[in-house]
Amino acid sequence: MKRPLPGWYAYFCLYAGLSALGLLCLAWLPFAVVLHPLLPARIGRKLGRGVITGAFRFYLFILSALGACRFEFEGVDALRDAGPLILAPNHPCLLDAVMVISRLPDVACVMKAALMKNLFLGAGARLARYIPNGRPLGMVSAACNDLAAGSQLLIFPEGTRTVEAPLNPLLPSVALISRRARVPVQTLIIETDSAYLAKGWPLFRRPPMPIRYRVRVGRRFPPATETAGFVAELDAYFRAELATAELVPPVFQPG
Repeated sequence: MKRPLPGWYAYFCLYAGLSALGLLCLAWLPFAVVLHPLLPARIGRKLGRGVITGAFRFYLFILSALGACRFEFEGVDALRDAGPLILAPNHPCLLDAVMVISRLPDVACVMKAALMKNLFLGAGARLARYIPNGRPLGMVSAACNDLAAGSQLLIFPEGTRTVEAPLNPLLPSVALISRRARVPVQTLIIETDSAYLAKGWPLFRRPPMPIRYRVRVGRRFPPATETAGFVAELDAYFRAELATAELVPPVFQPG
């Protein structure tokens, strides 16, 4: 049984972690702004994604070193050399993308269009050629092009963080991309014992610490041949896996 951190130290870990991530993003900001129009897309994409992977890995190292979090990765590193894949995790919290990208250096992340203009994340995301989700058809086309270039794609089938435990209804985007690009869908199961940074969690609200996270490789689905059946099969698989998960976050009710 884990021993909880004292309240004062947990507050220190919270603010130290957020400050570290903010400083890492701000340090890369001017370089990303300058390099984006200067570098060819292929070189900028590789450099941008490599830097983000390194920064996210260092951020998770800081959280681990502080004793605030414990991160477990099962089989994720082996995906680096697996070729083009659609990486489809469940989405309990904001750290999900950070954890996956910290292990895989050539991932195109589908992200909220508004974040492309975010002070901390926007410039780096543009250099890395991440894909905004603002226009569904444009998003699908860009995702297929990136997969055709040999990259991997990170997209959350729920579309947003989980609010209906254990899983939100899945969107058809993953099936559409898989069908059009003819690329397998690799599921990732993300488990945690905390509701920290779940949908509606205030950024500066202190959770009980330490927090435990586990990211494990799940079933790999062959390329979709149709949409509705594929989504239903994917949904059933996630629900079955999460029903037997060791780490189950408490339900968070905003307010």
